[in-house]
Amino acid sequence: MPESTDPLSVLHVDDDPALGELVQLYLERDAVGPDCTVRTETSPEGALEAIRAAPDGAFDCVISDYDMPSMNGIEFVDALRETHPNLPVLLFSGEETTGINAEIIRAGLTDYLRKGSGTDQYTMLIRRVEHAVDSGGAFDAEAETELDGIGVVGHDERFERADETYADCYDYDAEEVVGKHWSDLHPDDEVEHIRTHVLPVVESGGEWRGRSEGLRADGSRFTESKMVRSLDDGRLLIAVSEIDGRDPSGESA
Repeated sequence: MPESTDPLSVLHVDDDPALGELVQLYLERDAVGPDCTVRTETSPEGALEAIRAAPDGAFDCVISDYDMPSMNGIEFVDALRETHPNLPVLLFSGEETTGINAEIIRAGLTDYLRKGSGTDQYTMLIRRVEHAVDSGGAFDAEAETELDGIGVVGHDERFERADETYADCYDYDAEEVVGKHWSDLHPDDEVEHIRTHVLPVVESGGEWRGRSEGLRADGSRFTESKMVRSLDDGRLLIAVSEIDGRDPSGESA
């Protein structure tokens, strides 16, 4: 997403008004970059009505609880996707991910963050909202992506093998990738996102497809399509392709 000074507009739906006030307080006060404005709805129906009545692009991101009286967060996302398939949606819930991973994958949520205690959760929420907006709602389990390069990560979280296409995405030779920790190929903020969102889905038997940020050998970033799944022995199979092109100077486009 190109840099903008326009305010970031977030819609938050949670049946707990007190939590809504806290989320609004922290996001509007502490968001990095553009100013952030938060509209709070205490029912999924009210949130859907607000989104559908607003002009396209009125909201940059939606934050939703999972456990709500009339419909749960996944049902809310299903209804939202009928009219806004690409609007970034972040599930902010007290639910354990274990029981709802399949629903998360199917619904095409952009991200998931579990509610915790203390103010750190709101700091993390701000970062996740910014990441979700930057991704353009990219985590979509139904998306068709071309995945060219293949790598295998062992139990020690280091690459056991990678083909030349995989390595070339990051400007390495294949033999240079072998032995690297997977986090070496991602910027720090993306590593945190992968650990807290992608890996829990994969480790519980799911498959993650979407976009992430890669880190080249020269320190430049690029957008990648990625699929991650767990093999029968617990190692990770990763397929990746580069979305951003490069200009003749070698810089990312």
